Amino acid sequence: MNIVIMVLLAFVLDLLIGDPHPWPHPVKAIGRLIAVLTKKFNKPEYSRKKRKYLGVATWLITVGGTGLVAYIVMRLAMFNYYLYMIVGTYLSYTCLSARQLAIEAEKIMKSLKQGNLKKARYQVGMIVGRDTENLSAEEVTKATIETVAENTSDGVVAPLLFLVIGGPVLGLMYKAINTLDSMVGYRNEKYRDFGEFSAKVDDIANYIPARLTWLFLIISSWVLRDDTSEAVAVGKRDCEKHLSPNSAFSEAVVAGALHLQLGGPHYYFGELVKKPYIGNNHLVVAANWHLRRTITMLYMASLLSLGCFELIRLLIIWK
Repeated sequence: MNIVIMVLLAFVLDLLIGDPHPWPHPVKAIGRLIAVLTKKFNKPEYSRKKRKYLGVATWLITVGGTGLVAYIVMRLAMFNYYLYMIVGTYLSYTCLSARQLAIEAEKIMKSLKQGNLKKARYQVGMIVGRDTENLSAEEVTKATIETVAENTSDGVVAPLLFLVIGGPVLGLMYKAINTLDSMVGYRNEKYRDFGEFSAKVDDIANYIPARLTWLFLIISSWVLRDDTSEAVAVGKRDCEKHLSPNSAFSEAVVAGALHLQLGGPHYYFGELVKKPYIGNNHLVVAANWHLRRTITMLYMASLLSLGCFELIRLLIIWK
């Protein structure tokens, strides 16, 4: 029952305040650890085989260390029930990013509305991995929509699932897995060998959450009275049109529901990566309205996943 209460409070806390930058955040510490290990282990003079082994070692140190520290912190807090709940709620809250994702997207919308494309490019570059310095206003909007859609799974549904299953410890271990993938899981020359293991484990960890997100977004499109039939059609057809086995599931539903075409080739670190298009070419120009609608779908899918996961855990407890 404690985990149910922690996760519920964490979700509310995330919706209320997002992620204030000055606040201490475990994911920031995880990111710094990954950066240090990457600098030490991912050296071009090493052989491909050695970089692969060191990539696995980096994963074990990061994910294992995160789980161990979280477990110790929770154990130390157990001497007082209220302290235990406060610590557990805060650690759970740091695993969620629905509100902050919406905040970053809203900043981009504001810059585009003001006609400040340079600022919008910079802002979207803070939340996507692709090169953004030459993007048009529509491309900036599409990149933001894709990020909000994809992170509905990575930033909300997946961590909620792991939090409900294993509390803050498992939730933070998932965040470590996801952060590793976002930092080293690229297929370019620099990270291909070193980040291969991290990318594969992230694919495994997100396999079920991505498909649950697909379902929750379909339901959200119906509740919000978007084009649900198109969301289902495109969601079925294009859900695997991505280099990642998971990312296209949420993007395909959003593309269908909002009559957009997402995906396509993009530059990463100056290298063109060819990706298939997702959605039908309706000749609809992606605009702020579409991004606002994607944010609304993010919130709706988040609420649906919270209610579903918490209810299942309660039924198991009461059985």
